[in-house]
Amino acid sequence: MVKRLKNAALGFDIAALEVARDLTRELSQPERLARLLEQLQRAVPFDAAAILLCQGKELAPVAALGLPREIMGRRFIPAEHPRLAAILGTKTGVVFDSDDPRPDPYDGMLFEGDVDETTSVHSCMGSRLTIGEEIFGVLTVDAVGPDRFTPELVERFWVFAALAAAALQVGRQIESLQEKVHRGEEIVSLLSHRNPVELIGESRLMRRLDDEMQIVAKSDLAVLVTGETGTGKELVAHRLHDRSLRCGKPMVHVNCAALPESIAESELFGHVKGAFTGAIQDRMGKFELAEGGTLFLDEIGELPLLIQAKLLRAIQFGEIQRVGSDRSERVDVRLIAATNRDLEVEVSEGRFREDLFHRISVYPIQVPALRDRLDDIDLLSGFFLERHRGKLGTKPLRLSPHALEDLKSYTWPGNVRELEHVLMRAALRAQTRGDGTSKWVILESADLSLPTEIGSSFGTDLTLATREFQANLITRALAACNQNYSEAARTLGVDRSNLHRLAKRLELS
Repeated sequence: MVKRLKNAALGFDIAALEVARDLTRELSQPERLARLLEQLQRAVPFDAAAILLCQGKELAPVAALGLPREIMGRRFIPAEHPRLAAILGTKTGVVFDSDDPRPDPYDGMLFEGDVDETTSVHSCMGSRLTIGEEIFGVLTVDAVGPDRFTPELVERFWVFAALAAAALQVGRQIESLQEKVHRGEEIVSLLSHRNPVELIGESRLMRRLDDEMQIVAKSDLAVLVTGETGTGKELVAHRLHDRSLRCGKPMVHVNCAALPESIAESELFGHVKGAFTGAIQDRMGKFELAEGGTLFLDEIGELPLLIQAKLLRAIQFGEIQRVGSDRSERVDVRLIAATNRDLEVEVSEGRFREDLFHRISVYPIQVPALRDRLDDIDLLSGFFLERHRGKLGTKPLRLSPHALEDLKSYTWPGNVRELEHVLMRAALRAQTRGDGTSKWVILESADLSLPTEIGSSFGTDLTLATREFQANLITRALAACNQNYSEAARTLGVDRSNLHRLAKRLELS
């Protein structure tokens, strides 16, 4: 017994020493935190542990051990998770009784693969992580089985939680200094942003997208964000603003597709009293509202040609003129535009000004389609399931392994937006099954109701027949409209740019 206690104490000492040594090693923050949890497991044996950091009103996992990868995509609102709220609410930490009725945020997640009631969390404790008076996150450990954490292990956990907080504090300071060296002092405002925009994904294409944003964010170059509908172009625009030197100034969003030509000029440039019927007072336009900040023109390909000419002048000379005024005013804005149209095709067909196209596309950024980054499906699924669990008021949600595989086998024509809607509908369907005694809801393949394009069905006779039907239908529509894609798109009830892409994919001339 004495020897076993000595070995346990030695294990704790070695773990604490390794944490201290890591402070001087050149490690990334994810590596540092992953190693920290490994050392914690040596000191306090557990089945699952996680470090979650505060992001506004949410807790975001930044490191986990013993939990599925999807946990990293979830965001937890403490008000919806009583155990996390209890941990944040006490300075001394919390050890939950094995029969504590409050649900655990990781119920059903301790093991990869199939889950059942036997994998429910029975032992749990946690401590909030603080720097001075600032609460910046929580550390939790869980174990299957009752009373796994003895008083001795609990004491070790409190000590290790304090070490973890100190390690994270040093790591955060080191990271902050490195960011300042490479990105300048403006990074401080980015790190203190209370509600950062999140782009979920760790795939190669998403890392490349992040690199592109990092390159151009701090410049004042005009950026054209392109990509299919539902890929997250607006999120990219907001991330560019948040990383820019203008992040302390407003970002004004204009949906060009929702601007009727009759009021588009007034919306963008403002008007003076009496300029037209209904102009009862002077009104600032979006350019003036964005002074010193960023103007985001979403769906810029929808702007009428007349407005394009006036927009070009505003960008070219940094001057605007309110409707009804004979005086020009200087404006200082950074322009970000987005479109799901192929603007080069629009230019060639005379629907978009070539000179404006070159002005807004100084630095083009392409947002990848979801089908090209299927490795991010598990992270995105975890993020959306946790978001909608709170909105829908459901039990904790989890995907079965087969359902996750089906999600990764689908081609996602509607991209990330379609994935979110599929998961939301599946969550509603799944909670109607069962006898209501389970602590969580498992989403099965049948709940997803995906089209038959998934898995091995791709490339079968049905798919070929579908392609042939689409090709014939598009060919007939174009012939009836004298090869006018706009008219054909209206006839078929689809967006013209989507019709272009589909025709190209079907190899139609």
